[in-house]
Amino acid sequence: MNNLRKRLFVFISICAAFGCAPAQGQDLGMIGVNLLREVGTNLNGSGIRVGQPEAAEDTNGIMWEINPTTVSEPTNLFTWYSNGVSSATYPNSLGQESGHAYQVAYNYYILATGVATNVGHVDNTEADDYYNDYLTKSKLLALNITDLVVNQSFTFGSLSTTDQETVDSVYDNYSAQYRMLFVSGANNGGPVCAPATSYNGIGVGAFGAGSSSSVGPTVDNGRCKPDITAPAPETSFSTPQVAGAAAILIQAGLRGNGGSDTNSAVKTITVKALLLNGAVKPGDWSNVPPSPLDYRYGAGVLNVFNSYEELTFGKHGYVFSSNIPMSTAHPPVMTTASIPVLSGWDYNTNTSTSSMDAVNHYFFNATNATQGAAFTLASTLVWNRHQSKTNINNLALYLYNTANSNLVASSTSVVDNVQHIFVPQLAQGRYDLQVWKAGGGNIVTTNEPYALAWQITSTSLNIVRSGTNLFLSWPVYPAGFTVAGAPSLNSPISWNTNNFFAPAYTNNQNIVWLSPANSAQFFRLQMPDF
Repeated sequence: MNNLRKRLFVFISICAAFGCAPAQGQDLGMIGVNLLREVGTNLNGSGIRVGQPEAAEDTNGIMWEINPTTVSEPTNLFTWYSNGVSSATYPNSLGQESGHAYQVAYNYYILATGVATNVGHVDNTEADDYYNDYLTKSKLLALNITDLVVNQSFTFGSLSTTDQETVDSVYDNYSAQYRMLFVSGANNGGPVCAPATSYNGIGVGAFGAGSSSSVGPTVDNGRCKPDITAPAPETSFSTPQVAGAAAILIQAGLRGNGGSDTNSAVKTITVKALLLNGAVKPGDWSNVPPSPLDYRYGAGVLNVFNSYEELTFGKHGYVFSSNIPMSTAHPPVMTTASIPVLSGWDYNTNTSTSSMDAVNHYFFNATNATQGAAFTLASTLVWNRHQSKTNINNLALYLYNTANSNLVASSTSVVDNVQHIFVPQLAQGRYDLQVWKAGGGNIVTTNEPYALAWQITSTSLNIVRSGTNLFLSWPVYPAGFTVAGAPSLNSPISWNTNNFFAPAYTNNQNIVWLSPANSAQFFRLQMPDF
C-alpha cells in the first residue's frame, strides 16, 4: 500500500478541479429532513460527535482543514488532527483551508444548510494520517477521537483485490471494536472503491440527473455496494447527507425515541438497517437476485423521516425461534402470536450450531386496511463482519404466507451482510418474516447479533369536496409518494404529477388543494419519478 497517499490525493484533486457543487436547499425536502423538522422536536444531531477526515487537495498535502469562519461555526466545535498532533485553534500549523472540506460540511452540519445542524463536536483529520496512522495503528482513542459517525468523502481509487480487502479489514475491525459507523462515498464512476466497500460501513452513491456515481458490484466478491444514495452531483456531497442522517438517528435513539433500550437503538447495524429500510425506491429500482439491493441505488434514496418513523415504532423481538436440521425447509410454525406493529425494528441474536440451522420468526397480520387494498413491504437485515475475521456468517431473510406456507419473497446472498426484501403489492394476510442463520462447519461464530427493520404499509388516497374545490389527502408516513392525475382512463392513460401544488402537512396527513381549473378527473398515489 505504498501509493495510498497518492491515490487519496488524486481523487480529491480531480473533485476540486471540476468545482464540486454542494447540494441545494431543496434536497433537504427530497431526503425527508424538512418533514422531520416539521413533525419532530430538535432532531438535529444534538450532542453527537462526528468525524470528517479530508484528503488534501494540493500537492503539498496541507489543504484539508475546515475554516470555522467560512462555515460560520464556532472554533470550539472543531479539533484538527495531523501526524499525531492536534490543535483546538484556527489557523494552526497542521494544515490550511480546504474548499472541498467546506462543501462537505455544507451538506453535513452547517447550520443553514446541513442535515445534522447541532452536532456536538467535529474531528477534522487529514485522511492519509487517519487511515495509515490513526486507524491502522489504533491511535484514535489515544487522541480522544471517539466519533459515532465518520463521513469519508474520498476514496482509495482503483485497488487490487488484495489491497481492497486490506482496507476493508482495517475499517471493519475498527468499527466492530469501537462502534464507529463509517459512511463513505462510492466514487464518481467505474466500480465502487474502498473504503465504501467495507462490510460494516455504509457505501453511498449519488442520485439525480447528471450525477456522477460508481455502481456495484464490488470487484472482490460481487457484493452489492453502494448501500444507499442521496441527491447530489457526486458522491463527495451525497455522503455527508447520509452521515448527517445517521447522527440524527443516533441522537433520537439515545434520547429514547426508539424505546427504553437505547443501547440497541444506537448500534451501528440498527442505524444502518433503519437508514436502508427507510429509503425511497426510484421508479426504475431493481435488484438482480441473489443481490439484495440495486447496483446503482442500493436500497434507494435516503429518507431520514421514514427511518426515524420506523425507529419510533419501537423494538420488537421475534415471536418464535427454532433450530432445524441443516439445509432443510423451514415453513411457518403454528402460533397465533404476532408483532403488534407493522413498522418497527429489532436488535437480536440468532444462534446456529455445527449441525443445526436457526430461524427467528416474526409474524405480522397485514389486515388492517381497506378491504381489497394491498400492502407494501420493505424489510432490511444487517449484521457485521466480526473483528479479525475474513468471512461473514451466512444469514438470509424469508417471507412466507402462513395461510398456505408459500414463499413470497427471499433475500439469500451468501456474500453480502445485508439482506433486503421489497414487495410493492402484498396481499392482505398473515405473514412469517424469518431471519435464518446457516449452521455447519463454516460458521464464523455460533451467535450472530443482527438488526432487522421493517415497514408494512397500505397508503390510501382520500378525496374531499369543499364547494368547487377538491382536497386530496394521504398519510405522511411513509414519505415518498406523490399525487398523479389523469383526465380519463382511456388507453393510453396519461398520468401527470406536474399540475399539483406541493402538499401541506396537517394532523399526520399530506393535504393537496386542487383547483377547478385542473383537468384531472382520476387520481392515484405513486412512488416519485424524482
